[in-house]
Amino acid sequence: MYAAYFGLEHPPFSIAPDPRYLFLSERHREALAHLLYGLDGGGGFVLLTGEVGTGKTTVCRCFLQQIPENCTAAYIFNPKLSAQELLATICDEFGVAHPASDPARPTIKECVDPLNAWLLAQHAAGRNAVLIIDEAQSLSGDVLEQLRLLTNLETDEKKLLQIVLIGQPELRELVAQPALTQLAQRVIARYHLGPLTRAETAQYVAHRLTVAGWKGPLPFAPRVLARVHRLCGGIPRRINLLCDRALLAAYVTGQRAIDAGLVARVANEVFDHKPAGPAGRSRWLAALLGALAGAVAVAALLAFPAYWSGPLTRMQGAAPPSDSGAAQAPARASAGAGKER
Repeated sequence: MYAAYFGLEHPPFSIAPDPRYLFLSERHREALAHLLYGLDGGGGFVLLTGEVGTGKTTVCRCFLQQIPENCTAAYIFNPKLSAQELLATICDEFGVAHPASDPARPTIKECVDPLNAWLLAQHAAGRNAVLIIDEAQSLSGDVLEQLRLLTNLETDEKKLLQIVLIGQPELRELVAQPALTQLAQRVIARYHLGPLTRAETAQYVAHRLTVAGWKGPLPFAPRVLARVHRLCGGIPRRINLLCDRALLAAYVTGQRAIDAGLVARVANEVFDHKPAGPAGRSRWLAALLGALAGAVAVAALLAFPAYWSGPLTRMQGAAPPSDSGAAQAPARASAGAGKER
C-alpha cells in the first residue's frame, strides 16, 4: 500500500524469508560458521538455538546454500513425529526406499537397515550426509534417543551421519536432561543466536530499505532507530513488524519521515502494549480506518446509479396510467370486445 508513496519497488519489511533481503550480522556469521564446522566434525550433533524471530531459519537457508557438492542434505521442518514416522521421513528426504510389511506403519528396523546401507554407499562414493531438523525443541525424548542411535552408524574412520538440530532455547534445556546425557556428549558444536545490537539494527533497517529501492536519506533518523532497537529488543522479526507498520502509518498521515512518537504509538498496537479501543486508538489507525470507510462509501455511490437503474425503470413502467392513458383505456377495451364478437 505504501510502497509507491515512498518510491519503493516492493515492501521492504515483509516477514517472508526472501533471499534478496539476507542480512548476516556478526552473530549470524558466527552461527553459520559453527554449522559449516560441523560438516567436517566427523559426525555427531550440532545445535543452533535462538529466540523466536532471531533469524535461525535465515542462517539455515544460508547454510544449505553453502553445503559442498559432495554432501547430501535432508531438511525436516515438522518434528512432531513418532520415532517410526521420523525415520520414515528421513528415508524419504534422502530418497532411500524402505519397503515395509505395512507401508502405513514401517518398523524401525525396516527404516534403519536401508538407511544404513545407503549411508555406507555414500561414504564409499566419497560423499557425506547431513540431516537438518528445524523446530527441534518439539522433539520428544524418545525421538531424540532414536536420533542418537542413528549416530552409531559409522565406519572405523568416521560416523556416517551429521545431524543439525535447530530450535528455540528450550532445546538446550531438553538436551541437558540427565536422560539425554549420551546425546549431549555427542554434540560437537553449539551456538546460541542472540539479538542484533543497536548498530546492527540500524544497518539491518538501512539494508532492507536499500534492497527495496529506497533513494536518498532514510525515513528513520538515528535516534528513531535507537527507539526501534529498544522497542524490538534487536529481534529481526519484531523490527520488520514495527517498521512495516510505521511506514504504513506515515503513508496514511501524509508524513515522509518517521518520528519517535509515531514509532511509540505504532508499537503499542503492534506489540499490544496497552488495550486497544476507541480511547487508545492512535491517530494514524483512525485515519486509516476513515480512509477505508471513505473508499467503501465512494465505491457504493459510484455503483448506486447502475444498481438502481433497472429497478427504477421497472417501477416507472408499473406506475399508474396518466389521464390520457385512462381516457384511452375504455376505447381499447371496446375494440377488444368487438374482436371477440
